[in-house]
Amino acid sequence: MEQTEFQRQYEHSRILIERRLERAFPGGGLQEAMRYSLLAGGKRIRPVLTMQFCRAAGGTEAAALDVGCGVEMLHTYSLIHDDLPCMDNDDLRRGKPTSHKVFGECIATLAGDALQAAAFETVLTAPGPWPADASAPMQAAALLAAAAGEKGMCGGQYLDTMGDGQPHTLEELTEINDKKTGALLRAACMMGVAAAAGERPVDSACMEAARDYATALGLAFQIRDDILDATSTTEVLGKPVGSDAANAKTTYVTLLGAEACEQRVLAYTERAKASLARGVWPGGTEFLTALADSLAVRGM
Repeated sequence: MEQTEFQRQYEHSRILIERRLERAFPGGGLQEAMRYSLLAGGKRIRPVLTMQFCRAAGGTEAAALDVGCGVEMLHTYSLIHDDLPCMDNDDLRRGKPTSHKVFGECIATLAGDALQAAAFETVLTAPGPWPADASAPMQAAALLAAAAGEKGMCGGQYLDTMGDGQPHTLEELTEINDKKTGALLRAACMMGVAAAAGERPVDSACMEAARDYATALGLAFQIRDDILDATSTTEVLGKPVGSDAANAKTTYVTLLGAEACEQRVLAYTERAKASLARGVWPGGTEFLTALADSLAVRGM
């Protein structure tokens, strides 16, 4: 896929997502705090993946819009909580003061909690009808719940928090990052396939292919994050850099070195793309392949 066509499709999906999220929480009070973080920017990678996997599996982007926005709400909840003083204690996110810096720690915590609840409500009430499988929203919500809980993001954060200040092996670090980063990416991709199955029958291998694509993509994504934390600037990334080194935190860079990390990013990216060959994709996988390539070089 040509880069200009990839960018056009990405921007089309992103605009649909932004317009939907802008309508989500129009009120004041707690909704204002929820909206502040939800609309703070970002590339919307996860909901774009949901919509594009739905399209690739033979569905439509529109069918997966609310499902993808639910993923983004849950992702935003996790960022608010990660930034709290009891976690990473970060002051900047996406170039703006973090939620607890603007609203205070209590309101920030509640905003995250409310966004998590709203994520499941948004997925479960995604507009149908679902002629091929009426259980599609429930399947998507179940995937999201698994990604959010102790076997996914919370479990990864627990391992990371309990290991603060302690060196990790490569296997331990990979387990932490596969839960913290990979779990929600897996959910986003597989939920897109579930949404497509709600519209029309889908090749069963597509779900496994989506899972494996996201697993490899998540590892490539996290390694690139570690590289950027060591080499980029706060102005470029919109969040603090160098904190891993300052906190003596084990990263892929400290374990392997920057050059070996670059090689692993490329290897995991190729693995992600290759996994797509196992499914039958009426809508094609060119965008998904181009997205993996784009993420591999982000920030460079």
